Amino acid sequence: MSGQPLAVALVHAPVLDRRGDRVVSAVTNLDLHDIARSARTYGARRFYVVTPAREQVALVERIARHWCQGHGAAYHADRAEALRLIETVSSLEAAVTAWEEELGRPVRPILTGAARPDGISFAACRQLRAEHPLLLIFGTGWGLAPEIFERGWTVLEPVRGVADYNHLSVRAAAAIILDRLHLS
Repeated sequence: MSGQPLAVALVHAPVLDRRGDRVVSAVTNLDLHDIARSARTYGARRFYVVTPAREQVALVERIARHWCQGHGAAYHADRAEALRLIETVSSLEAAVTAWEEELGRPVRPILTGAARPDGISFAACRQLRAEHPLLLIFGTGWGLAPEIFERGWTVLEPVRGVADYNHLSVRAAAAIILDRLHLS
């Protein structure tokens, strides 16, 4: 299903750790590669990596640069194409603003969370995408901090498996959700 433009944001702050404390989580190479590849496969135009930590911004930019320029790009052109979607921003607000500025119009942020049973269905989200550009927001660590959910933004239902176990990696959840948003 096509629709309005789509972007993905991977939030590293504010997120929760296993104790429920607000933290800045670590950027991982696997998340960058896998989410960028899923985003590109499903037509997302941008992949915002949200972190206020300057060292992590430098790491993300170094990884992307390696695969998008020089030897890395020549070695694996498909990976370069996916990693070109990456843009680092210091906050979720900056991601929303950047996506709106790129499109020249408002976007609808869509929050995700495995522990959020109150979200809209994938079918309803597909309908929203038919009408509005979306920014699909994923949290790292143990999920987005509660204050993000207090903004009044749309929340998507969680990915549900076959039992009560629900602890997917963010990159697996992103791939599943991107796929489900493209089913007709």
